Amino acid sequence: MAEKLALVGIGKIARDQHIPAIAGNPDWQLEAAVSRHAGVDGIDHFQTIDELLEKRPDITTVSLAIPPQPRFEYAAKALKAGKHVMLEKPPGQSLAECYALEALARQHGVTLFATWHSRYADSVPALKAFLAERTLKRLKITWKEDVRRWHPGQEWIWEPGGMGVFDPGINALSILTEVLPYPVHLTGATLEFPANRATPIAAGLTFADPVGAEMSADFDWRQEGPQTWDIDVETDRGAAKLSLGGEKLEIDGEPVIQGTNHEYANLYVRMADLVKSGTSDVDLSPMIHVCDAFSLGRRVITDPFEF
Repeated sequence: MAEKLALVGIGKIARDQHIPAIAGNPDWQLEAAVSRHAGVDGIDHFQTIDELLEKRPDITTVSLAIPPQPRFEYAAKALKAGKHVMLEKPPGQSLAECYALEALARQHGVTLFATWHSRYADSVPALKAFLAERTLKRLKITWKEDVRRWHPGQEWIWEPGGMGVFDPGINALSILTEVLPYPVHLTGATLEFPANRATPIAAGLTFADPVGAEMSADFDWRQEGPQTWDIDVETDRGAAKLSLGGEKLEIDGEPVIQGTNHEYANLYVRMADLVKSGTSDVDLSPMIHVCDAFSLGRRVITDPFEF
């Protein structure tokens, strides 16, 4: 029998990704939506999480597709009500919030899934296997996109807790922490803040690699035209390039995998498996790199930004 699910936040990411992924998975039945401004045809609609929890106690799972700033309050209420909770990335606006939610899930015996959708791209497992058998020499992340295209008019990304360019950049960091056979740590960062904004529009990161590889990342939200989501690696036995955010993989210049975008479908498969097994999945390693970037980063003021 399908689990009854409520989707909180009916914005761009919900309509583009969550709703189609839920509809295509027989393990889930979308029963309700929570949003102040929008609904989904054919299901119950509530203005608040409290109203949902009061009027639909039969719903077992809550998926949160809202900005990170209010997410802790919504997730905590759902967990305390005995609901399984699925968190859009990033899982919170701070590490402390995420650790608190993890503790609540254990206390109430429910599943918590901190999702990293880019890890579920088609070519990520193959790059992980490639690196597991080689010695890394260099790794370069280039993650550049147009904020006006992907976050049109969304002011929350520029507010404290919104993370700015790390909202997409954390996708690259989630792949990095998945494919490397060992952990790395940040050694430096340059963060470019528009003069009128509280979060960065661009960032350059450097990492310490335990085997001495050169490792860096370049994030930018000002790229127009073609979008760039690439990870280039050089090893002692060949080179590889992950592109299109993890859909495509080339090894030594030759295409190996040309996948498609069904990352969110894979997330809901994973969530169903976690609920069935009574376990949680809360890996915060990508968030640690973001927090370290804000701690270690050198702040540079750039031109004001307006949508």
